[in-house]
Amino acid sequence: MIKVAIVGGTGYTGVELLRLLTAHPQVELVAITSRALAGTPVAELFPSLRGHCDLAFCEPDLEQLVACDLVFFATPHGVAQAQVPELIRRGVRVIDLSADFRLRDIANWEQWYGQKHAAPELAAQAVYGLPEVNRAQIAGAQLVACPGCYPTAIQLGWIPLLEAGIVDPVQLIASAASGASGAGRQGKTELLLAENSDNFRAYAAGGHRHLPEIEQGLRRVQPSGAAAAQVTFVPHLLPMVRGIHATLFAKLQAGQSAQELQQLFENRYKDEPFVDVMPAGSHPQTRSVRGTNICRLAVMQPQGRDTLLVLSVIDNLAKGASAQAVQNMNIMFGLIETLGLESPALLP
Repeated sequence: MIKVAIVGGTGYTGVELLRLLTAHPQVELVAITSRALAGTPVAELFPSLRGHCDLAFCEPDLEQLVACDLVFFATPHGVAQAQVPELIRRGVRVIDLSADFRLRDIANWEQWYGQKHAAPELAAQAVYGLPEVNRAQIAGAQLVACPGCYPTAIQLGWIPLLEAGIVDPVQLIASAASGASGAGRQGKTELLLAENSDNFRAYAAGGHRHLPEIEQGLRRVQPSGAAAAQVTFVPHLLPMVRGIHATLFAKLQAGQSAQELQQLFENRYKDEPFVDVMPAGSHPQTRSVRGTNICRLAVMQPQGRDTLLVLSVIDNLAKGASAQAVQNMNIMFGLIETLGLESPALLP
């Protein structure tokens, strides 16, 4: 059994981790930390876990954490970088669901997140936890930086095209929409039901902090000598709880047919257990992935012109966060990669 702790278990990614880990056959959950709610039974805050988790939230205790095989951080950015270095020094493996270790360029991170990075040396050694690209490195990693939700949906949609070098890498446009849970479990006026229901809006169109992560990931898969990928990224807020729908546009540089493009995607992801390339002409829906670690993709070439369209859907709390973190854990500890993640989507 893998002894596991969660630092910061009171948010949406934290409770999603709890939901998955309490049912995982190879996990012993030993601690869930929260300074504000120390002593409160987990099932009191999250009644959905009654009968599944009998732990109470506790203060973060270093000795308790270092006794674990793996510690998940489901905390706001800036928290993990202060606590992870000592865990790494003492041999504990860590999966961080925040953005603290995703970017290699520390100056870029500090610009987008507005604070000084406390552990730049760990950002350099962290493995980016997108299994469809970095599976081998994840297996041997001590520190994994779990990708963000928008970056997961967008990268998986464009990776086959950029690897093949058949689209213009400087004319990439991503229009992506997320459910309100992507903003976290917090009280904000713009997330109130009366503000968000029956409404659809863009936000951070002038620059979103996931942009450098998206571009970094795409540039890593490009052929040598290719122009560095540049993305115009516009996020939107959907009046629903969970899910991301990304509509991705790219300009074809070669004369591939729609059939060839479909085959490219099918070949790239044929051995990936959590990427589903749908039949030609499909329009994937967010509800088809709710509560799962699946990314469903569709590729099409409208009117046979040179603008290529990729549709990508994920659950922002699952493949976009906690379920992908569990997938990384399975890889790190040599388990079957799909273990604990086999359930179909919740419908309706």
